[in-house]
Amino acid sequence: MSVGPALLRRLGWAAALSLAATALGAASLSRGGGAEAARPAHAPEPDGPGPAFDTRPVARAALRRRTGWGFRLALSASAFGVLVLAFAVGVLLLRGVGVWGNNIPHVWGFDLANYAWWIGVANAASLFAAVLVLRRHGLRTAVNRFAEAAALAAVVAAAFYPVLHLGRPWLAYWVVPYPSVQGFWPQFGSPLVWDLWGILSHVLVTSTFWFVGLIPDLATLRDRAAVRGRVAAARAYGLFALGWRGSVVHWHRHQAAYRMVAALVLPLLLSAQTVVALEFATTVVPGWHQARLVPHIVLTGLPSGLGAVLALAAVLRRTLDLDDLIDDLDMDLLSRLTAAAALASLAVYAHEALAGLVLEDAATREATAARLFGPLAPAWFGAVALVALLPQALWWKRLRTAAWATVPIGVLAAAGVWLDRYSLVVGGVLRERMPEARPLYVPTVDEWALFGGTAALFALALLVFARFLPVVSMFETRHEETEHEREEEER
Repeated sequence: MSVGPALLRRLGWAAALSLAATALGAASLSRGGGAEAARPAHAPEPDGPGPAFDTRPVARAALRRRTGWGFRLALSASAFGVLVLAFAVGVLLLRGVGVWGNNIPHVWGFDLANYAWWIGVANAASLFAAVLVLRRHGLRTAVNRFAEAAALAAVVAAAFYPVLHLGRPWLAYWVVPYPSVQGFWPQFGSPLVWDLWGILSHVLVTSTFWFVGLIPDLATLRDRAAVRGRVAAARAYGLFALGWRGSVVHWHRHQAAYRMVAALVLPLLLSAQTVVALEFATTVVPGWHQARLVPHIVLTGLPSGLGAVLALAAVLRRTLDLDDLIDDLDMDLLSRLTAAAALASLAVYAHEALAGLVLEDAATREATAARLFGPLAPAWFGAVALVALLPQALWWKRLRTAAWATVPIGVLAAAGVWLDRYSLVVGGVLRERMPEARPLYVPTVDEWALFGGTAALFALALLVFARFLPVVSMFETRHEETEHEREEEER
């Protein structure tokens, strides 16, 4: 078997369709129907700041009464993809995991590769947003909100696989330590239980981080919806704003909680990625229980999350007219961070090739040689090209702020990380000891439907987020404006 043009085309189509649906929907939010679409971006409004940091386009997209045909088309396409996901899950429940291409020795395939990839996207995006909050970096005003949303959508997509690859998903509650009168207790030495606690903690911390940052902006949308006569919207936003009134006490508690949850994200992400590596380490497969596997998964996962955030930033900037809030300096810095993460990945790949082929034992050298020169070698070299080499083009200044360059580079970097996970999971068990008895893993239609369905779920979550919630943090933007004014007065 070879990862040839067919696999690359299918992966490219899944990523392209997901991004295209998000981009089309975001464009419709900016240019769609409704009387408010004709309002100029800098029209005077009682509660709006100055034109330098104008947050009105952000609120206008969330409070729009009607959407254009583009958004409805993108939403319908994403919803259809989610229906495909539901159909694939239904087939799996009725017929069992035999509908997948897994076989001995390939007991893992798309199920673990996709799980590890989605977790990598979520971890990198969450880590990026948490570091910006803790450092109080100015870039947080531009990218934090949709980076947190992308992380949450990715971890929801990843949560499907630990349950589905159990074989009997309807018995997934057995790994939960509930009071069982039948004596079924979870085995805490099992990777299945690690998946449970890893995913649950990831969902809880990531969603809390995202929601706490949203509270002041939900209150802003509540007040603006009430002024415009949107009673139902005002009540909905007010419910989730938790009674926010903007008092000094509220701000003090909010900032303390926001930074505390951001600090919790850091150990969570490291533990989540190392759990994935520990799942490999529990096997007897050479090359899967090396100490370098943990930094390999962590560092190669960074370009996937940063690439997704970079592509989303470029799309939202153009389609929602957010050039003042996501400016050239923000895109420049985000592009350079993506290129720097790619350099770190290049060092990881070089170390894997050198140590695996020269410094390790014979079994590990054989495993590394099978990954680099075996039937799945195109996947490994494709990962190196897309993850480590292609983003180096972002060091060219003209490309760092050009949407036509940053969007494909970000998407292809994320796709390259998927190729790496596929090569690691499927190519890790390729051996030449019994070539006649060795069946090769071939993904089935049901597995492709699951993967495409999770990509559609990711796009659908981002579209709903962009429709009803601010894609840029308005309260952080106003805080940044106040800091600039204070600095100018001090000068």
